[in-house]
Amino acid sequence: MMSQKAVARNIGIPGVKPPERTCNDPLCPWHGTLPVRGQIMKVRVESVKMHNTAVVVHEYLYYDRKYMRYEKRQKKKHAHLPPCIDVKPGDVVLIGETRPISKSVSFVVLGKAE
Repeated sequence: MMSQKAVARNIGIPGVKPPERTCNDPLCPWHGTLPVRGQIMKVRVESVKMHNTAVVVHEYLYYDRKYMRYEKRQKKKHAHLPPCIDVKPGDVVLIGETRPISKSVSFVVLGKAE
């Protein structure tokens, strides 16, 4: 008997490798039908306690025109975490914008950043 390995589809983002594991999650960009469009961000994982969801921290610089200086800011975002991608708190991952999955989830984890 031949074992059939599910082939990950091309999500159209260069430099992102598909995961080795497969899953049957319909909201997985690699093995399901979820399209990725819009922003791609490199963020840090803060928590993975929710079911199939990760809390990530997006850190960025904001230019304050009054004082002509940059200040560090950060926002927490929720991202869907497919079961085929293994991450733990402290990992740096790439997330991509998708259609709204729930009230607070509009991003999906694409994989670990190099």
